[in-house]
Amino acid sequence: MSKRIKNVHQITNCKFLNLYSLDTIRPDGTKGSYQLASRAKNKDLLKLTTKENKPDGVIVYSLYGEKKDKVVLIRQYRYPLDDYIYEFPAGLVEENEDFLTGAIREMKEETGLTLTPLSVPPCFSKPFFMTVGMTDESCATVYGYASGTPTRKYQEGSEDIEIVIAGKTEVKRILEEENVAIMCAYMLMHFLQSEEGKAFDFLDVNL
Repeated sequence: MSKRIKNVHQITNCKFLNLYSLDTIRPDGTKGSYQLASRAKNKDLLKLTTKENKPDGVIVYSLYGEKKDKVVLIRQYRYPLDDYIYEFPAGLVEENEDFLTGAIREMKEETGLTLTPLSVPPCFSKPFFMTVGMTDESCATVYGYASGTPTRKYQEGSEDIEIVIAGKTEVKRILEEENVAIMCAYMLMHFLQSEEGKAFDFLDVNL
């Protein structure tokens, strides 16, 4: 453990998400406790233990159509909201699976589309943390082009997902009127400001 964290207690033992409680020492020297949610199956796999930022999940930002002027979204029911929210296709990276492979698999499962990933600099492809005040979860973003015909036939019975192929007019409406995941919303804001077919030009960085 560190100077700040004296002990870790696993509260739950669930398949996809667990709750942990930390015995902490605050900056003023007093004792405290802190709770966090994690994809880790046990405390030895927590990022505070391993100090490794291995992505738990992957998010897929893909363009669609001959002009590459549409973006692939999903509209998914989420229990914490008891409502639908717009997101990019996404999912957990399976054990012994790299996140690029995970992105291709998740795109197929959720939308029926085939993803052709782009090779991008590490500053765009490395995993970034989600809501770090409550979880150590991190996700990598994969950019690419989607092809094929959308279909729900590969979705699991537990999933309630609508496939959305959106141009700029619909993207603007979604941002104004709908629930949107924040990591998706920021990318859609950028998509709105890009020239037609050039939404991925920002990935070409020479520093």
